[in-house]
Amino acid sequence: MKEKNCLIFGGSGQIGRHLIRKLTKNNYRVTVVTRNIHQKSYIIKTQGNAGYINIVEASIFDQHKIKELFENTNICINLVGILYEKKNINTFENIHSIFPSYLAKLSKDNNLEQFIHLSALGINEAVDSKYAKSKLDGEKNILKNYPSATILRPSIVYSVDDNFTTNLMSLTSILPIFPLYYSGNTKFMPIHCTDLIEVIFHVISKNIDSNIIECVGPETLTFKEIIKKLLKNINKKRLLIPLPLPIAVLSSKFFQIFPKPLLTEDQLRLLKYDNILSGRYKNNSDLGIPSIKFFDEEVKKYSYMWKEGGQFSTERYITKSNSKK
Repeated sequence: MKEKNCLIFGGSGQIGRHLIRKLTKNNYRVTVVTRNIHQKSYIIKTQGNAGYINIVEASIFDQHKIKELFENTNICINLVGILYEKKNINTFENIHSIFPSYLAKLSKDNNLEQFIHLSALGINEAVDSKYAKSKLDGEKNILKNYPSATILRPSIVYSVDDNFTTNLMSLTSILPIFPLYYSGNTKFMPIHCTDLIEVIFHVISKNIDSNIIECVGPETLTFKEIIKKLLKNINKKRLLIPLPLPIAVLSSKFFQIFPKPLLTEDQLRLLKYDNILSGRYKNNSDLGIPSIKFFDEEVKKYSYMWKEGGQFSTERYITKSNSKK
């Protein structure tokens, strides 16, 4: 295989780290852009063999420096995204719309083989969410600047490195009650990070340009079912209380003032809408890359960290002992 160079934005996150490992293992060279090389480089460097990873410190808003990086690359992959806005330039519009459309234009101008962008599932329906609107605007601008781009729309992505299951297990382990927004009926199709990486690698290795691909796990779960599974895995019993919408709105106003918000008003609006296949686009199964990892089985592998006794919990010890027999 002819050696290819991948330029990755957002490489220090959960998905980025797994993707770097997959690419370098298959002899792709990667250039990872990070805004703080001192904080992130030690994480990124451990994801692949020496010589396969080049780390560049740059702000995603430094157009001159970003433009230079496109001169020696074949594929650009954008994984950058935020869940809440900050008062500076890290707004939904800048991160989800303006920046990716600029990358798409540079990819087209430099005749790159592929531009792959990570978006989100369910954004067509969430018409009252700033997050969803910015994601949708970004997709439109990308396809306008680079019509053959591939846009991936995953449902919730989970793993031991996520900010979803880990945060929920942390909260449920200390809170005596847990609020259910919209009665916990919102549906999701959680996809394990490694299953999503297989989809991305398939798109890269097979040079697929399929515009929009929805990426989901093998099962549909409501938010309430997810919480129950997490509680079972950490051996906790909690009172799950449906929260009336006015109280939910007030709680989101309070939680969003934290430095790292537990919940924002915009995220509350997103929770109204199911996060499942729309049926309007191809999905990962259509590509021949169905998800194979089930939520409960995968979370069980790292949920011991929230149990009494941690890695030395009785249940974990017995399970390991029995497996050796």
